Amino acid sequence: MTDIDTVISKLGGIEKAAKIARVSTEAIRKWKQAHAIPSKHWATIIQATGLTLKDLQPEKNNYDDNSISLKTQRPSKANAILLLEDGTVLWGMGFGAHSSKNNLALGEICFSTGMTGYQETLTDPSFAGQLITFTFPHIGNVGTNDDDNEADTIVAKGLIIKEKITEPSNWRSTSHLNSWLKKQNVTGIYGIDTRALTLLIREKGPQNALIFWPEDKNFDLEFLRKQIKRWPGLKGMDLAKEVTCPKSHSWKKDVWCWKSDKKNQNKPAYKVVAIDYGAKYNIFRNLVNVGCDLVVVPATVSTEEILSYSPDGVFLSNGPADPAATAHYTVPVLRELLKRNIPIFGICLGHQLLAHALGGKTYKLDQGHRGANQPVKDLKTGKVEITSQNHGFAVDPKSLPDTVHETHINLFDHSNEGIASKIYPAFSVQYHPEASPGPTDSHYLFKRFVELMDQHSSSHKRS
Repeated sequence: MTDIDTVISKLGGIEKAAKIARVSTEAIRKWKQAHAIPSKHWATIIQATGLTLKDLQPEKNNYDDNSISLKTQRPSKANAILLLEDGTVLWGMGFGAHSSKNNLALGEICFSTGMTGYQETLTDPSFAGQLITFTFPHIGNVGTNDDDNEADTIVAKGLIIKEKITEPSNWRSTSHLNSWLKKQNVTGIYGIDTRALTLLIREKGPQNALIFWPEDKNFDLEFLRKQIKRWPGLKGMDLAKEVTCPKSHSWKKDVWCWKSDKKNQNKPAYKVVAIDYGAKYNIFRNLVNVGCDLVVVPATVSTEEILSYSPDGVFLSNGPADPAATAHYTVPVLRELLKRNIPIFGICLGHQLLAHALGGKTYKLDQGHRGANQPVKDLKTGKVEITSQNHGFAVDPKSLPDTVHETHINLFDHSNEGIASKIYPAFSVQYHPEASPGPTDSHYLFKRFVELMDQHSSSHKRS
């Protein structure tokens, strides 16, 4: 294989290489880091440079090291396995709860690059049906506590880390991560080369996988492989019904401030109905913080119930799985709300569902966006926000009708990150302005929602 730097040089440098391959310069940097070019770009590069297929093909498996192999023989110290759909076998040490044939940590494998917030990540309902590979090495260092949950229970199927759980060293910790996982029957595995695993996921894309840590140390690999093959995957799957709230309820909790016990003194000024497709609690806290009198309703809510609250605005939450599958029962409701000119603000899955309601489509990303370091550009102001994200699907901007315009883009891969309607008071973003974990660059969006309600709520109520 020709050296990556040589290939990039033949393409005319990083900027021209990015233009030719139709990717961001960040993607080119990742080529250099991985010492490999994704095969989907080979034809374009061969045409542009005159190189041959042999020049671009790696001489050996880029992920062939001590921790990633196709060997099925268990090392003497290993007591747990991570098995991928492509046949990759990774041996390590289990933690949390033991698994069994009737209790498998099975789902789509992904990686998260966040350096903080493993508890918030594991309890984020958007991670339903997924195994999370944490790239940050010190998982467990702040322990766990009741205040940092983003849902009542852990939602992720399992977790994968490099080092043994770091002992907690934080004044807010009330429970060790291992105890917290065990109590909620969640399995993890450590001793995995998460850097190599991340490169594999990034190169091959999302795939089914499972973690297996049997108490009896009996590994039936043939059985495990069959379970992976049988799992249908997230494409076409609706999980919002599984993670939504069971019934409608009010939400009063404000954002937590570590410097004082003082809460927001503003009286609620806006009646807002939040549709819970798998919402993170910090979204609700931020809505309360800007003056919303909040009612949370299930994903399957009817238009009639929403209207019964006489809302000034409707919020569409984040959530897991395929938006096209969830759209079947949510889009008719959203279209009725749009016709009534009720201000709408959507996040993540809510963003994708709003796009469907406005006539757009979604697709599964080759690589999802998960972490707290995603750069997003506001196309109106030109400002760049560093954002917290967790999604494997995206809105196709080419599918949007003329009545909808794109407001934000991802600077890593130029995928869509925001839309707004030209005829309805409705907007949405793909990322998570509430953070938790992550930067707070995008908190202004909650105030933008309030401004939209100021402009439109009285008029839609009169109509």
